[in-house]
Amino acid sequence: MSIVKEGYPFIVIALVIGILLMLFGFAKIGFIAIVVAVFFTYFFRDPNITITQVEGLILSPCNGTVLEIKENDNGQSVIRVFLSVFDVHLQRTPVAGTVKSVEYKPGKFLKAHDPQAHIVNEKNIITIENENGKYIVEQIAGILARRCVSWVKPGDILKVGDKIGVIKFGSQVDLYMPTGYKINIKQGDKVISGVTVFASIK
Repeated sequence: MSIVKEGYPFIVIALVIGILLMLFGFAKIGFIAIVVAVFFTYFFRDPNITITQVEGLILSPCNGTVLEIKENDNGQSVIRVFLSVFDVHLQRTPVAGTVKSVEYKPGKFLKAHDPQAHIVNEKNIITIENENGKYIVEQIAGILARRCVSWVKPGDILKVGDKIGVIKFGSQVDLYMPTGYKINIKQGDKVISGVTVFASIK
């Protein structure tokens, strides 16, 4: 297991503060700061996984719990996933393809469970295209998540399961996919980025 680079400032600052507090006689507060550093290490973990490699599948772009599965007015299937502070918070591309655009939208910081969160909250919108159509991964900030970080840019060519970004603390990830797929998951399912199969071609 490794740590995503965005986590190091949080880990180091909390650890240094904890050590200094303990050295200056504030043992209890220093211990709490060190516990916080350990939590940051856990939160920003990047576990080793085996990417599911089967042609024609759409994989989960994130770890978390499925909030909703629906079809929008454009005929796209939409899967919304809630990420608690205990879930791995990096995202992966659900399909192989080319990054067509990465769009940042400022917004609010409602709780990720809020029905309006995916509409009004701050987000990154990553559009990936291949021969089957366009797939949109939305990184959505929550009440604790104040920063969505994208690691890809337009023109990047991705293999299925490649890492595409991270969200700092509790949040939500939405996936929009073309028609013609059979959904293989249901509301309430726990999913794993790059492993769980969201959908397969009918």
